[in-house]
Amino acid sequence: MKVATAVLQHEAFLAHDPGPGHVESPERLAGVYRQLSRPEQRRRLLFPDFAPASEEQLALNHSRSHIARVAATAGRPFECLDPDTCTSARSYEAACLAAGAALKGVDLVTAGEAANAFALVRPPGHHAEHDHTRGFCLFNNVAVAAHHALRNLGLERILIVDWDLHHGNGTQHAFYDSDRVLYFSTHQYPYFPGSGAWSETGSGRGEGYTINVPLPGGQDDAAYARIFNELLTPLAEQYRPELIMVSVGFDIYGGDPLGTMMVSELGFAYLTRVLRELAAGLCGGRLVLVLEGGYDLTIMERGVMACLGELAGDQARSEADFSNLRRASGPLRALEQAREMAKKYWTIPG
Repeated sequence: MKVATAVLQHEAFLAHDPGPGHVESPERLAGVYRQLSRPEQRRRLLFPDFAPASEEQLALNHSRSHIARVAATAGRPFECLDPDTCTSARSYEAACLAAGAALKGVDLVTAGEAANAFALVRPPGHHAEHDHTRGFCLFNNVAVAAHHALRNLGLERILIVDWDLHHGNGTQHAFYDSDRVLYFSTHQYPYFPGSGAWSETGSGRGEGYTINVPLPGGQDDAAYARIFNELLTPLAEQYRPELIMVSVGFDIYGGDPLGTMMVSELGFAYLTRVLRELAAGLCGGRLVLVLEGGYDLTIMERGVMACLGELAGDQARSEADFSNLRRASGPLRALEQAREMAKKYWTIPG
């Protein structure tokens, strides 16, 4: 049987409710799940079962006191753990399952039981730090799964790409002193959470293994294409990861209420195409996407389906659709600054 794209979803992700009017609402995934319930989607994709992350698995990235603090919210109708991050009765359950979905995605692609995977989860994770919540995030789903791959699956090198509107402070800090993870982030800057300057490049053994591309806002498909074509691709080809993980934020879409980026549905498809090609050439196709932000409900559905079309291949866009993005050019100061910083550690054309 053909190995297919795995989609990790669960009804508990719709039960996490941070409160009335909160932008990180259950509706972000409700429409996506309706799309995926259609018979044609059930036929073309895998929908595997998965377990919640255990305390031991969460402790790969988080302190026991932090895990206990989040666990204490279970069954309580409403708690706020920081000014942005609130929980409802089933939020702890959802958060454990979100990390579990990322773990399962990594296990499936590493074992060759799925071609690639997309964990469509809530709450998001890339702002969660070792010992505290932040920015809507309870546990850092990507970081937990990456630690698992390094410690339990025998992998030595992981590339984490974060294209969310906001910098993934928690993920960066989790691997800042390690050369076993190359963390690459594009994000609006200066903006929440305040980290992600191009000068933040790692420390100790990890120096040069954090690459930030802080953007002023207003960047479109062509700008992101240039960053992926001219900087991410040569970095990945030199690093030669054994697994690529992606923090996927649809809040870089033009019109998202929290940002000023101008990426379109075509842009999301192209970014996924580049990553799928890198994974195919470098690490046997091992590619796991994990949902982070995105607060326009319409583009959530369209963006997810555009990415899944590229992952599964059977509904992918033609190469002609991407011709302009393959050869995108033009001034982009943020890319030039990031390129010059990266050249201190890597061989980068241009």
